[in-house]
Amino acid sequence: MLSIRKLNQYYGESHTLWDVDCEVPAQGCTCLMGRNGVGKTTVLKTVMGLLPAASGEIEFDGRRIESRPAEQRARGGIGYVPQGREIFPLLSVEENLRVARTSVGRRDIPTLVHELFPVLHDMRHRRGGDLSGGQQQQLAIGRALCLEPRLLILDEPTEGIQPNIVREIGDVIQRLNRDQAMTVLLVEQKLPFARRTADHFVILDRGRSVADGRMDELGDDLVQRYLTV
Repeated sequence: MLSIRKLNQYYGESHTLWDVDCEVPAQGCTCLMGRNGVGKTTVLKTVMGLLPAASGEIEFDGRRIESRPAEQRARGGIGYVPQGREIFPLLSVEENLRVARTSVGRRDIPTLVHELFPVLHDMRHRRGGDLSGGQQQQLAIGRALCLEPRLLILDEPTEGIQPNIVREIGDVIQRLNRDQAMTVLLVEQKLPFARRTADHFVILDRGRSVADGRMDELGDDLVQRYLTV
């Protein structure tokens, strides 16, 4: 579904991504892992078109997209949930969802969004900024799902979220894989959540991809070398 090959990226004079390779199989969940500051969010933003790629290839569903603007990537089937959620705090829950929906020329909210997150229907008239952190995360995911994406990108969706919502988000990801044939690319620091939710992993270290494989191949040696703080 998504192939990243020899991806390089710079912040000013700083070389942040070094020939990153990453394969995201279709209809599964791949977790991009690594310590803080190794380039995980930079990879996601570059895939989404929010940061420019200096060189390399990004192929989505068989087509090169590294030269396309972010809005074309979104309309082309990529949904993005940024770290920190970035909902519209002064808009209602329903308005947050409709803003996303209008970007694909629709006004109706997909039934799937309220099936996965009933609280978004119950609180549809409440302002986004008045929701709890967990509810805002559900809204951010629901907003991305309004695009009806084939690839859903999630940047640390469990950060600062209460445990019951963390488990619910994991269940939602598995349901999207299983029932919607949706592909998920996830950045996650919580190892138990990653092991439970993802079926593949890619590890970054100092801006380079250093290991990848099936999640059941993620052994203690890799954890100690690249993930333990």
